[in-house]
Amino acid sequence: MPDLDTIVRDIAEEMRARPDRGEVARYIPELAGVDPQAFGLVVIDGDGRAAVGGDADIPFSIQSISKVFTLTLALGMVGDRLWRRVGREPSGSPFNSIVQLERENGIPRNPFINAGAIAVTDVILSGHQPREALGEILRFMQFLAQDNGIAIDEKVAASEKRTGFRNAALANYMRSFGVIENPVDYTLGVYFHHCAIAMSCRQLATAGLYLAYSGLHPLAGHTVISAERARRINAIMLTCGHYDGSGDFAYRVGLPGKSGVGGGILAVAPGKASICVWSPGLDAAGNSHLGRIALEMLVKRTGWSIFGV
Repeated sequence: MPDLDTIVRDIAEEMRARPDRGEVARYIPELAGVDPQAFGLVVIDGDGRAAVGGDADIPFSIQSISKVFTLTLALGMVGDRLWRRVGREPSGSPFNSIVQLERENGIPRNPFINAGAIAVTDVILSGHQPREALGEILRFMQFLAQDNGIAIDEKVAASEKRTGFRNAALANYMRSFGVIENPVDYTLGVYFHHCAIAMSCRQLATAGLYLAYSGLHPLAGHTVISAERARRINAIMLTCGHYDGSGDFAYRVGLPGKSGVGGGILAVAPGKASICVWSPGLDAAGNSHLGRIALEMLVKRTGWSIFGV
């Protein structure tokens, strides 16, 4: 097998040349202007060795990838009591659907669809002011990425707030069932802002290392979560991390992963590496079109699928 540096560079060059790039997210105005030609890929192992291709150090809006980290924080705060307010099953519906909430008494299907992530955010907010909760999320991201320069893109956050009518509907509907306990505006404000965190592929891949190494962040030298919790978060990423495209992602890539409509995907090769790819064009399910293709290529060339070679 060629070395990892060569594999990653070759994939980045192949992706740069492809004409099929998907469509950038236009329902968030600030994301509509992102260059669809951008592409970055980073693979980082437990020793901190990074294989890098393309636009690996350009920050982008991580959007729903932040939900992996807010889930980690919320589980640290309330443990398995979290599952009284959000489920662990694939949704089979669009990420911003309200239909299932009506059928299931306001309990979101999983923590990675919008309703579920809003409920998780509400757990983090409890007992805090919005600024305090957001600061805790941001500091956690900075610690995991080993970079205190990570920040929120305030323009993206404001853009999401201006156009987030469906998220407001989801939050208010959950509030009527008592799933949301804090003022809806506070919970949504924290949610919009943590989705608007800007990070590069290198920073996100570094942040995800604890999920690749059984809860231990090898570069930080700290155990972030237990091995059991890391395994369970990875399981939810595998089954729910790509909305209504999660089954196809598992079929083609075979790694736990979480996408965002900013075009990023964080993927985990347990015991081997943390991976981040970024290509802003999305497929019909709201996942990075070239990002998924690049990860499928990576897995085929490395044999890293959790289901075997």
